[in-house]
Amino acid sequence: MTSPKSSSPPSETAVAPLAAAAPAPDVALVHRVTPDGTVHVIRRRGDQLEAGALQPLREGAPIQGEVLSLRPRENFPLLCDVDVLYTPPAAAKPAATPITRGARRKGPAQVATDEYRDNWDSIWSNKKTDTLN
Repeated sequence: MTSPKSSSPPSETAVAPLAAAAPAPDVALVHRVTPDGTVHVIRRRGDQLEAGALQPLREGAPIQGEVLSLRPRENFPLLCDVDVLYTPPAAAKPAATPITRGARRKGPAQVATDEYRDNWDSIWSNKKTDTLN
């Protein structure tokens, strides 16, 4: 048995192009739609499964989380490909260590002495004293 001959000279080596890494699938399975238009889904983003609720955008209402577009699949309309249109910036993470006495922080000093509380109660309490008699 003989090996097939290649058309290129033996000094040249054939290099197969590297296949581009396929993006991780981002799909959502619709399992419930409420009367107000909220769509409840189970979403697969890469290797993670997430449960979530999608609400239609309303003008003037704040955006909570990502803005997504769902494209239903032709063969199974409840399974949708997800397009992420907007991702909010990452929220600031809290400090890993608790704030200790003497640590700097923003804002005015916190006043919580007994004298402060007594004066607060005398000004803002609901008790009415009859001081005119």
